[in-house]
Amino acid sequence: MKDVYPFQEVEEKWQKTWAQKKVFEAADDPRLTKYFCLEMYPYPSGRIHMGHVRNYSIGDVISRFQLMKGLNVIHPIGWDALGMPAENAAIKHGIHPQTWTLDNIAHMKRQLQSLGISYDWSREVNTCLPEYYKWNQWIFLKMFERGLAFRKKSWVNWCPQCRTVLANEQAAGGACWRCDSGVEQKEMDHWFLKITAYAKELLDGHKLLEKWPEHVLLMQKNWIGESEGAHISFPLKGSRTIGVFTTRIDTIFGATFMLLSPEHPLSRELLADSPDKEKRREEMVRAVRDARMKKDEEEAEKEGIDTGKKAANPFSGEEIPIWIANYVLMDYGTGAVMAVPAHDQRDFEFARKYGLIVRPVIVPADNPVFEEHQERATEAYGVLVNSGPFSGLSSQEAMEGMSRFAQDRGFGRKSLTYRLRDWGISRQRYWGTPIPIIYCEKCGTVGVPYEDLPVELPHDVKFTGEEGSPLDNAPEFVNTTCPKCGGKARRETDTMDTFFDSSWYFFRYTSPHQKDAPFDRAVASYWLPVDLYIGGVEHAILHLIYARFFTKVLRDLGCASIGEPFPHYLAQGMVTKDGAAMSKSRGNVVDPDEMIQGYGADALRLFILFASPPEKEFAWAEDGIEGCFRFLNRVWTIVEENRDLFADGASRSINHDAAEGSDLLKKTHQTIRKVTEDIGKRFHLNTAISSIMELYNLARKEKDGLRQGEEGRAVLRLALESMIVLLAPFTPHLSEELWERTGHRELLARFPWPAFDPELAREEIVTIVVQVNGKLRDKFEADAGIGESEMRERALALDRIHSFIAGRPVRKVICIENKLVNIVV
Repeated sequence: MKDVYPFQEVEEKWQKTWAQKKVFEAADDPRLTKYFCLEMYPYPSGRIHMGHVRNYSIGDVISRFQLMKGLNVIHPIGWDALGMPAENAAIKHGIHPQTWTLDNIAHMKRQLQSLGISYDWSREVNTCLPEYYKWNQWIFLKMFERGLAFRKKSWVNWCPQCRTVLANEQAAGGACWRCDSGVEQKEMDHWFLKITAYAKELLDGHKLLEKWPEHVLLMQKNWIGESEGAHISFPLKGSRTIGVFTTRIDTIFGATFMLLSPEHPLSRELLADSPDKEKRREEMVRAVRDARMKKDEEEAEKEGIDTGKKAANPFSGEEIPIWIANYVLMDYGTGAVMAVPAHDQRDFEFARKYGLIVRPVIVPADNPVFEEHQERATEAYGVLVNSGPFSGLSSQEAMEGMSRFAQDRGFGRKSLTYRLRDWGISRQRYWGTPIPIIYCEKCGTVGVPYEDLPVELPHDVKFTGEEGSPLDNAPEFVNTTCPKCGGKARRETDTMDTFFDSSWYFFRYTSPHQKDAPFDRAVASYWLPVDLYIGGVEHAILHLIYARFFTKVLRDLGCASIGEPFPHYLAQGMVTKDGAAMSKSRGNVVDPDEMIQGYGADALRLFILFASPPEKEFAWAEDGIEGCFRFLNRVWTIVEENRDLFADGASRSINHDAAEGSDLLKKTHQTIRKVTEDIGKRFHLNTAISSIMELYNLARKEKDGLRQGEEGRAVLRLALESMIVLLAPFTPHLSEELWERTGHRELLARFPWPAFDPELAREEIVTIVVQVNGKLRDKFEADAGIGESEMRERALALDRIHSFIAGRPVRKVICIENKLVNIVV
């Protein structure tokens, strides 16, 4: 290309300058208004990919913008550096996980620095170093002391490929979240974190997360899975009871049998005198575990075993048989259910198969007659029949009255239950945080004393790939002394799930060099919560729920002053190529280094931000980066050709009356306004770039005429200067170089963001048509370029629209820029 600007020289120059002058190092100064911008930190796999480039470029634009707006910006980065890939590399290539990881970090750090991201590298954290994971162990011990960390024997999800345990969230759909292998069930001793103790608060906290995508909140809500109902105890012979949780206590008089999960603690005991049935129970246990992983327990053939034992219905006194059924899981409620076949389809199918009683107790309110021979269960609410003193009540009335009746008599209570299970964190691998526990025959399970932290990973271990942790075969690690009695003891050889590391790393960024605590509470209270958190929606359940849980625990420990870490979450879309997400396994990865060498970091950043809104998918196409490269060269050229406008030093004020006829003056102020709002309010980075391109086009069109007069030259200078500044968050190297070349001595990275004149920035007025279900109902006038959110708000606020909606729920609102709002009800 003709007039290609020397991007390699320019980018290297300014990256060095920013680093030498520590431009992006944040001060812990409570007198300043802070802004904490954070992207999810990377796993050091060896190379960054375009997903990283997009994520970090979005965060960099926001950080640079807020810095120029005068805020005290913290924009840190670190490494999620523990985990299976490093251990797999050790097995495959004979290289130690630490060597592999640190080499990868060094390479990826150079790549990120070559993008010119405004990171405060003085706050860099690395989770595989003892100075970080020491505090994982400290937090674990605090949880252990409070009963939030505990060990029990349980059936766990086992990935045979990765040879480790997986949390339920990591085995969703029966496949390993990392390698996609089929997951098996395995019984073993396992460490858990009692996340269920915070289930309700995690759910209620959604009310505070107004700036989260609705679909992410829904994913979390479904995963936590709150159900409102009642806990009822069904007595057995003797003094024992079986507890059930039901959301339909109004149907309890229709409970004609009871079902236990094959995994229920009582199931084996009730079959103790029936060896053949015990064998069948074991077969059902395996079937249940297979079904759970495949998520097909709803469709599976209903199988059961009659224990021969009975329980009493506490409401009616009727004795009902106890069966074991393959579709009842321990994962929900108590692992026991009262079976009401007339009003639950699965129970209905089970009753028909085994000839059990089907007794209707709910009939429709408008037709209070029940069928003698049902073809299927009726699950709707209605009016109670065959329900003793509760007959004739509506379902809603009965649920309230029955719960009160059970509580008054001591055999039940109103209750909430959750689908969320406690978080299993034990992993049978080396490259993770050692769990700081010691086992002593005399003293039992003992926490490592705080003064002995960190428990460090031994370096000299063998990686064979065989089942079990390599630490099991490291006697110098395993064999120790009990801190209580001084006798022989052994260390725990399981390590922590790496999601432990990422559940609090944002706290560590606030005081990364703290030596006597995980972080300084006062400093963390200044910086937190994070003002904007950016990352992929694939972490909506795993990481985000865990991080919210840890924040609440740290608050309750007195370490933190907040309960929610991320009040504003931006879920950026994936980068795709050839119709699929970029992935090494798919062979469709584009190397960022090649793009930077061929076009420069600024062109790559501009393209990846311009091609799509941040929250949408972004389809890679190399002709797009070529177009952005050409645009930057044109900007370089127009500024170079007009550098004489800046020869007199600072720009003088413009006589607006004399320049009134200039479209470029008006366009300049309109562009400043739009870019300011698009970055600061809406994160519409692609439309911000588009408006800067429009400003360039008009400046190029009018420049020759404007250069003829004094006021015109002042207007052209203002337009070019504004264009350089507005581009700075997107293309910081180019902008910084042009800023210097036009005579400015201060660094553009910290130059104040330009202001706009509201009168000059006023856009032309347009009429917005408002429809309800496609029919014209009203209209309003607005400035051209009004944002989608404002269009929606103004349309929904119209009195005539209120009358047409008439309280019906709004399903969606469709906005067409400058033209139309269609409200679908």
